[in-house]
Parts: sequence; C-alpha cells; structure tokens
Amino acid sequence: MFLPYFRIILDLAAQRVHIRGKVHPGGRLMFIQTESTPNPATLKFLPGQTVLGSGSADFPTEASADPSPLAKRLFRVEGVEGVFLGPDFITVTKDDQDWAHLKPAILGVIMEHFTSGAPVMETEARAGHVEVDGPDKHIVAQITELLDTRVRPAVAQDGGDITFHGFDEGVVYLHMRGACAGCPSSTMTLKMGIENLLKHYVPEVSEVRPVGV
Repeated sequence: MFLPYFRIILDLAAQRVHIRGKVHPGGRLMFIQTESTPNPATLKFLPGQTVLGSGSADFPTEASADPSPLAKRLFRVEGVEGVFLGPDFITVTKDDQDWAHLKPAILGVIMEHFTSGAPVMETEARAGHVEVDGPDKHIVAQITELLDTRVRPAVAQDGGDITFHGFDEGVVYLHMRGACAGCPSSTMTLKMGIENLLKHYVPEVSEVRPVGV
C-alpha cells in the first residue's frame, strides 16, 4: 500500500488538499495540490511536475480513456465522470458524490500512477484546434491566435481549455473542455468574454457557439 509513505495536510480555510510522499524509496518528494474551479463538479489537481508538457487530452467518458493509463485509473474511482489532462495539471469531474469522499481516492491514484513510472499517454496528445484550409484560412488563423494568447492561458488556470472547432458564415464554434464543459458560467464566458474579444479583433466574427464533444 502507498498510504504509509504520504502525509496529507488539509487546509480547510483555503479549501485545498495537499499530499506529500516519496516517488521511490530514497527518492525525491512529490507534492500534489488541488484547486477549486468555477465548475463545482470539477477539481484541478497539480502534481508539481509535467503531465503532458504540451497539448491537452479530454476524456469525457470512461470509454474514451483508452489512450491514457492515468485517465483509465482515475475512472476506476467510483464517482469520476470525466478527466482532462493539461500541460501540468489534471482536471477531474465528478457525479453527485461529495468531494470529501472522492478527493483522497483521486489523490492516491495520481500519486500511485506517477510513482509507478507508467506513461500518462500512450499516444501523442492533441494540440487542440481543428485545422482549416480554404478561403477562411486567414480568419481562422486570427481566431486561433487570439484563443492561444488571450483565452486558453486564462481558462487553463481554472482547469479547462477552449479550442477552435469551426467557422461558418461568421459563427465561431468552440469546444469547451475540462472544467469549462458544463460550467454554469461557461455561457457568460462565451458571450461576454470570448465573443466580444473575437468580434473586436476579427470583424468577420458575428457570434460564438459551443459544440458538443
């Protein structure tokens, strides 16, 4: 069992949980921090080391998790409904169970996975955006640049990602991933934030809409 090697510290005032433990006997210490997100059904886990490095990977169902040994382990925790992997964080979405019961199990799985030396992904993670060629290519290039520089770094802080899916007759279609998927404030983020940003810098944009997985 891995529990004897770990020290769990609960900081209730900050609503954060930390685990510290040995990566291997006599090895360096690993430190995991959890952070809340705007989506109450989602928590962000920071293991203090690289998760993907670049790109991201979204696993909204257990059936989609085959490319990731880590995601498959997390789905074995009862109550886990979604896993999103970022450059240096892991976002987990739950069902209606209480986080107080789920967090220790999820933290243990993450620690156990990284100590095992198993890969996070067995295939290369996606860069994110759907590639588009054709007459709108220059418009799409402006849109994706704004997403990469103004939007994605901000939403990554909340454990999510927003990627380009398509552009048609002035409408931009975006994927909401990780903590952004199903977030109560996602509609406001799209309309008041991203839509206004894109319309300001790209006159051809008239509207922004989310798309399903």
